[in-house]
Amino acid sequence: MAQPLISDRLLSLLQSVDTPTVCNAIEVAQGRRGFNRFTRGNMLHSNPGAPATVGFARTARISGLAPPLEDAAIIRIRRIDYYRSMVAGDGPGVAVIEDVDYPNCIAGWWGEVNVAVHKGLGLAGAVTNGVMRDLDVLDEGFAVLAGSIGPSHGYVHVIDIGTPVNIQGMRVESGELVHADRHGALVVPDNVIDDLADCIDKVIASEAIVLGPAREPGFTIEKLEEAWAAFEASRT
Repeated sequence: MAQPLISDRLLSLLQSVDTPTVCNAIEVAQGRRGFNRFTRGNMLHSNPGAPATVGFARTARISGLAPPLEDAAIIRIRRIDYYRSMVAGDGPGVAVIEDVDYPNCIAGWWGEVNVAVHKGLGLAGAVTNGVMRDLDVLDEGFAVLAGSIGPSHGYVHVIDIGTPVNIQGMRVESGELVHADRHGALVVPDNVIDDLADCIDKVIASEAIVLGPAREPGFTIEKLEEAWAAFEASRT
């Protein structure tokens, strides 16, 4: 699929806001509720206080529960091809990796070595339904959002590269724009990208209608009723 580019301003804005805000902003852009291209269930973040991970998906599928059935030489070649795919296309890139063993994943693909390698290759972060490990020694500046934590790499190997993946209910195609933080991840539809900055501003402004009075001394139910009416009039 064609990969849309985003401006430096939008990239910086997306990195500064959380994923729930982006989720709300997408609904503002679409003019309705019901946006559903996000992860389900609890996911774990390698550095919960880090800025959001934003970039275009580099997809692949892995497995590690059992040894691969293919020849070892094929597995080695595919691994290098995987790393080549991570640096292909316009940036920033985010590794979005489906472990096909889910929910029985054991393979810690995202540990000290692979985090260092992907960060060194210029990737912005990773999203996976699989396992992360080596949490105390992961490089800063590369966040991993994972389905679980574990100690082993199992028989981890790459199955395929560039195919659509499913990360806890979120379907992602290679090249789609992804936003992720401690709350989970979502796919930003191509057709809202141009309007997204304005819609984020609208979300923040509409929420301030309630948040401002609620955080001031002397807040009352009457002030809430007044603020909430204004809030409902302004939101999608």
